[in-house]
Amino acid sequence: MPAPARKRRKAVPGTTRSTLHALLYGGASVAVFITIWQFASTFYPPALLPSPARTLATFLTAMQSGLLEGHVVASMRRVLSGFAIGSAVGIVLGLLAGSLRLVRLALDPYVNFFRFVPAIALLTPFVVWFGIGETSKVLLIVFATMFIVLLNTVAGVDDIPRNRLRAGRMLGANRCQEFAFIVVPSTLSYMLTGMRIAMGVSFASIIVAEMVSADAGLGFLLSYSMVISATDLQFVTIICLGVLGFVTDKVFQWLAHAALGRFA
Repeated sequence: MPAPARKRRKAVPGTTRSTLHALLYGGASVAVFITIWQFASTFYPPALLPSPARTLATFLTAMQSGLLEGHVVASMRRVLSGFAIGSAVGIVLGLLAGSLRLVRLALDPYVNFFRFVPAIALLTPFVVWFGIGETSKVLLIVFATMFIVLLNTVAGVDDIPRNRLRAGRMLGANRCQEFAFIVVPSTLSYMLTGMRIAMGVSFASIIVAEMVSADAGLGFLLSYSMVISATDLQFVTIICLGVLGFVTDKVFQWLAHAALGRFA
């Protein structure tokens, strides 16, 4: 009677191993940084360089009082609204400019002019035109986001292999089918890359805008902590910005891979 076959032990997938390595080395790097920070803080007064423990205590106090939560919500609402609108407009214009020569020629002067204008330079005109409320801040992020996504989308359309388009035409695809089933899927990775870059610019733009003209948001909190010389609160705000940006980027990547699969 033959012996029962032994179950083979499943090997750890390469992606899982890579994730474990990333967590291990990333965690070790953060631990080293905190150790250096703690050591350096012993040479300076808290007003110049607060220790990690003092910064953590300030963070917990701000969380318990609800101060930090309100400012985080205000900033994230502005960032996500402006980012979504700017990305949508940039993708549509990028696909049109990449596919239609007349649209590209018409948009080219404006794109190559405004993409060199920092979004913060338009803060004062936007406040004058749209008021000091949410509209001016959201539109500022739309402006900061749109051209980055647009240019990446155009680059994606330009990078589509000509043979792929010819193959679609040979199989009987009309212009609409070619656009929907070849151009858009082939450009998705470029769109997503542009959106990830634009997200970082969105965070930078809203912080400066909130420092200048807002009564809520992380930019306002950063400016307020500078005025009252609360260095520990400044550190808390800066760390929150970094963590929020990191988490937002990871969530965006996860959603892109979950929704678009191999195209992401």
